[in-house]
Amino acid sequence: MYNSKITGLGSYVPENVVTNDDLKEFMETSDEWIQERTGIKERRWIDPGSGDTTAVMGAKASKIAMERAGLTKDDIDFIVFATLSPDLYFPGSGVLVQDLLEMPTIGALDIRNQCSGFIYAMSVADQFIKTGMYKNILVIGAENHSGGLERSTRGRNVTVIFGDGAGAAVLSRCEEAGKGILSSHLHSEGKHAKELVLEGPSTQRWVPEILENNDPDDVSYYPHMNGQFVFKHAITRFSEAIEEGLQANKLAKEDIDMLIPHQANLRIAQFIQKKFRLSDDQVFNNIMNYGNTTAASIIIALTEAWEQGKIKDNDLVVLAAFGSGFTWGSVIIRW
Repeated sequence: MYNSKITGLGSYVPENVVTNDDLKEFMETSDEWIQERTGIKERRWIDPGSGDTTAVMGAKASKIAMERAGLTKDDIDFIVFATLSPDLYFPGSGVLVQDLLEMPTIGALDIRNQCSGFIYAMSVADQFIKTGMYKNILVIGAENHSGGLERSTRGRNVTVIFGDGAGAAVLSRCEEAGKGILSSHLHSEGKHAKELVLEGPSTQRWVPEILENNDPDDVSYYPHMNGQFVFKHAITRFSEAIEEGLQANKLAKEDIDMLIPHQANLRIAQFIQKKFRLSDDQVFNNIMNYGNTTAASIIIALTEAWEQGKIKDNDLVVLAAFGSGFTWGSVIIRW
C-alpha cells in the first residue's frame, strides 16, 4: 500500500476586496459589529465582469499547484472538486476544470460536503492513491458565494460571513513510510441538516413552483444559518475530530506543529486553540482577510501557511472542519 503526499499547493482569490464598511451601503451593520462576532475585516467577492466562476477560480489555483508540484496537465490522473456553489446545477465543476485545463479524458468527481468538503475530498483522493489506482490527483476547493447572498439587513447574519475563492493541492504517490497523509476521519449528523441550509431551488421546490409563487419575501432561496446552534456544535465536533485523528496515530496535542481549521469564525478557532493549548504559531487563521470560503477555506489557508514558511518538512499538520450537514472531519499529515 502506498502513501499519498501533498506535492503542490495553489490558491486564487478575486481581486475585488469588500470591506466591512463597504457592506454598509446595503445593510445596517458596522465594522465593529462584524469583527466582534466573526473576526472578519474583509472578504473577496467576484466582480461580475471578471469572468471568474467557481470552476475558473479552481482552474487558476490548480495551475499554480501543478507548477509547484513540477507536473503538467498530462501527469494528473484524476480530479476531485469540492464545492457547494457549482457553476451549473449539473454537471459538476470538476469536468469544467478538466476542459479549462485541456486535460486528457481523466475522471472528475464532485464532492458536496460544504465546509467539510476539502477534508472529504482529501480523504477520497488519499484512498485512490493508497490502493494504487492513481498516482497524481488534483484536489480542488472553490466557492462563489457572493452571487447568492441576500444583500440586505434581513440577510446580514449570513452575508457578512462569506467570501469567494479557490485553492488546489496535488496529491501524489509516496513510498516513504510515515510521510504524507497518516489518516482521515469523517462524520455526519443529518438530523441537523436544516440548521445550516439553502433550501431552494431544489428538487423539493422545482422551477415551475418557484416561477408560480414568485414571492419576494421567500427567503428559502438564500442561505439560512442558526448561528448559535451551529457555533455550539462546531466547537464540540472540531475538538472530537482533532482528538480522534491524534489518537488514531498515537499522537498527543503537544505533537501538533500546525493546525489549519476551517475558517468559519475566528471565535471558533480561538476556542479550539485555547482548548488544545496551542500557541499563535501553531494555528493559522486568515478569515479576517477572506471571510468564510467554505470548501476553499482550508486549502487557501494551507497554501498561505506554506508560502509563509510556517510549515516545514516533517511537521505534523492537522486539518479540521465542521459545517452544513452537519458534517465534520480531520486529516492528519506528516509533511
